[in-house]
Amino acid sequence: MQRRKWDTKTKVQVVIQGLKGRTVAEICGEYQISQNQYYQWRDQFLSNAGKAFETAKQSRTEERLAKENEKLKSLIGELTLELKKSDEWPG
Repeated sequence: MQRRKWDTKTKVQVVIQGLKGRTVAEICGEYQISQNQYYQWRDQFLSNAGKAFETAKQSRTEERLAKENEKLKSLIGELTLELKKSDEWPG
């Protein structure tokens, strides 16, 4: 028997149906998977669930670093102009 490859979207859909209260037997019958397969997907889904909230945290960090980077670039530009002015006007 040839193994089927399940895409991520379908796996999530299957697991969420179970988490919403649909019986595992019904889900497995509909998708023609074993209960063991369902529980493996569910466990994998739940163990990675925390990552769904890391994206926002990561984005905030990246945003903060981008702002800091812009400030530093601006400061470097200002200091470079000051140095060029001081070289032009010896005194």
